[in-house]
Amino acid sequence: MQLLYPYAHRCTFHFRPSPRDFTVEEIPLYPFSGEGEHTIIKVRKKGLSTWELLDIFSASFGIKRREIGYAGLKDKHAMTIQHLSLPSTYEKELERFTHEKVKILEVTRHRNKIRIGHLKGNRFFLRLKKVAPAQRTIIDSVLKRIETEGMPNYFGVQRFGVKGDNWQEGKRIVDGELKLRDRKLREFLIGAYQSSLFNAWLSKRIEMSLLAQGLGEREAEKAFALPQGVLGDRKDAAHFLRLLHGELMMHYPYGKLFVADDIREVTRRFQDRDAVPTGPLPGKKMPEAQNVAKTLEQPFYDAKIPVRGTRRYAWVFPDAIEGYYVEEEAHYHLRFSLPKGSYATILVDLLAGR
Repeated sequence: MQLLYPYAHRCTFHFRPSPRDFTVEEIPLYPFSGEGEHTIIKVRKKGLSTWELLDIFSASFGIKRREIGYAGLKDKHAMTIQHLSLPSTYEKELERFTHEKVKILEVTRHRNKIRIGHLKGNRFFLRLKKVAPAQRTIIDSVLKRIETEGMPNYFGVQRFGVKGDNWQEGKRIVDGELKLRDRKLREFLIGAYQSSLFNAWLSKRIEMSLLAQGLGEREAEKAFALPQGVLGDRKDAAHFLRLLHGELMMHYPYGKLFVADDIREVTRRFQDRDAVPTGPLPGKKMPEAQNVAKTLEQPFYDAKIPVRGTRRYAWVFPDAIEGYYVEEEAHYHLRFSLPKGSYATILVDLLAGR
């Protein structure tokens, strides 16, 4: 799927995720209490998926995988640091644990098992290679814009498998053309299909905003069959992404959904990073946008999806961005944080102008 991005530039460099050039560290949702019936381990892994990491601990300790808690899945092609929880009865087993790709960094306790989503976000380090001085200037400039304006919250290529097409299997499951007994795999593939619909919706919204920016609001309204005047005027556009009446907004970086009625007010709040528009992850009981925003969402709904639907931030704001150019090696070192569920590779694509 070809995705649209808001900036018109081209920047060439080399980036291939590897434990040396790509690191991810989980930012916990809360500090651990130091007491309780769950042992919390801070783990560093290299070249392993989170599923493979869980299997290693399961085999080493004789513990069922479902008893091990984790907050999110981490990239296989990276060095990653994340927290796991397991019943404290297995704590002594940690003393004899060794593995060439896994290192236990810290051990503490907490009252609760770690659950999916129990994290604030992730801190990333990336090493971009073959960066010429002229490309460095482009990267610096784009990073400043990202720091000010944020970036689209697309799902990254990792979500769609090696060939980028596992969402098609998810669609076949939803359409009744493919049967799978493995419940987790079935839900994973359906989730990939949901993600593809979100990406397609967000790309269409960016296309609309690009048209409004380049050709003007009236031309964009005609191209998208929108009522005249819904895109406002250039002087009202405080952000690249144009908001619409009926938009389902969400307080940022977390909070409740609400409907956008006053476009000037929600645009101001978007610019201030107080509230962000959301897009559809279609499924049962998904909250739907209203008014004009719903008109542009509906082509990306699928009533046959059998799992629960939800909303996802359409836009996110990377935090603590740091860039450093190593001229003698033509490397660009980049550090930043993202909210949970957001992809560092999307920021890389944005830098490249893909």
